[in-house]
Amino acid sequence: MITLEDIRVKISEAIKQSGMTNTEIARRIGIRHQQISCYVNGQKMPALDTFAKLCAVLDIDANEILCVADYETEDN
Repeated sequence: MITLEDIRVKISEAIKQSGMTNTEIARRIGIRHQQISCYVNGQKMPALDTFAKLCAVLDIDANEILCVADYETEDN
């Protein structure tokens, strides 16, 4: 079962691996840098449009963040 915590961890890891600051990521996607901290800390999840922009800026497939491969494995 995929949880919001799994998604939070994936977002957090992608942000860390990007080498960008929260401020830089936030500027690129048009949100406040505090929002990035909320995503990393699990206080909030990004809206779908923000999530799509976040994936683009971090150069990561949304399927990776959403653990789609894990879900497909569970069904088979």
